[in-house]
Amino acid sequence: MLYATELMGSAAYDSQNNFVGRVREFFIEPADQPNRVSHFLISRGRFQPLVARYDQVAKVAPGRIDLTVNERALEAYQPNEGWLAVRKDLLDQQIIDTAGRKVVRVNDVDLSELRANNHVELRIAQVDVGLPGAVRRLLQGLAPSSMVRRLQTRLPQRSIRWEFVNLIEPDPLRRVKLRITHEKLEDLHPADLAEMMEELSAAERQGIIASLDEETAAAVLAELDERLTTQIVEKLDPEKAADIIEEMAPDAAADLLADLPKETSEELLEEMPNQEAEEVRELLAFDPSTAGGMMNSEFVYVSGDSTRDEVLHWMRTQELNLEQLDTIVLIDRAAQFSGTVPVARMLLAAPDQKMFELKTEPLVSITPESSEKDVFELFDKYNLRMLTVVDNENRPVGTVTVDDVVSRLVNA
Repeated sequence: MLYATELMGSAAYDSQNNFVGRVREFFIEPADQPNRVSHFLISRGRFQPLVARYDQVAKVAPGRIDLTVNERALEAYQPNEGWLAVRKDLLDQQIIDTAGRKVVRVNDVDLSELRANNHVELRIAQVDVGLPGAVRRLLQGLAPSSMVRRLQTRLPQRSIRWEFVNLIEPDPLRRVKLRITHEKLEDLHPADLAEMMEELSAAERQGIIASLDEETAAAVLAELDERLTTQIVEKLDPEKAADIIEEMAPDAAADLLADLPKETSEELLEEMPNQEAEEVRELLAFDPSTAGGMMNSEFVYVSGDSTRDEVLHWMRTQELNLEQLDTIVLIDRAAQFSGTVPVARMLLAAPDQKMFELKTEPLVSITPESSEKDVFELFDKYNLRMLTVVDNENRPVGTVTVDDVVSRLVNA
């Protein structure tokens, strides 16, 4: 194993054993190979810095790099935003450890050697976020690498495999050019990602949201502190912000828009599809501290006369949020609220059993104008997981779920 700090400043010699200069930087070209060191920046005094490609490197060791070509075969260095610089972009930078679900700082980069076609390739194996890397940085140039290596064996190791690393790149142009994958980032639970983002700067938070797909970004924003969510949305392109808000549950979207300046809120609603925008506007009309202000207007309701199999067949044809689907609302032939059925009870019922036979007792509902205190009391009294909100004609217009109640109580 080689370390980036050991190789920085190493002397480079060409195929005729002539001194070319010292290695000042390594570059990775993520669009080509996500972990291969593709170029070495070599400089010498006032001369134009040169670049050696990975296939022009014959041997690598701490303090010395040998090339397969003459110095004249090397190209002059030209900055390339599509390259990731190990020293500039990795060392001392904050990254997200997707395996450990935390934000950490890079102290060093561990490199492995791979021999191929008469040259040596260096691959990033892992990043060092522990004490050994910090010690190597501290003693770089002050002590022989052999002594530093002996010392680091006594220190606790703490590294992250490269495939579990997600860079935090605030610059939109570099995010596009580097084409850094965020698949691992999107696999994190939104609550974990939101918690990590709260440790970052505003620019870094903005960079992460911009790199996520709209559905994931919506889930993360729903978990973030309201103040941070407002800051992020205000800085997003209106079209991008509207696409994200469209993916949110109507109640969460309404809560977010209610915290924005009215003109910004209206601009985003104009960017949203008419149906989604209308649902959110209806919720914005309610006082946030009422049942109407807490409810979600997207919920599953079926006829009480339907059989279990009919309902299951219909549900398979719908795009439902299965993670939050806990209870089904029943309506009668007049479209009035007639009960609720827990999904678990429905799944265990006979195929031809009517839904009204499965409903829970007592029949509990609340009006949109009721206070949040009334909502809390009903959840506590009946140990509810969901409460149906009905209008003046007893028709269901939304539901309040237990996570809405917990969130409101925690932020009270």
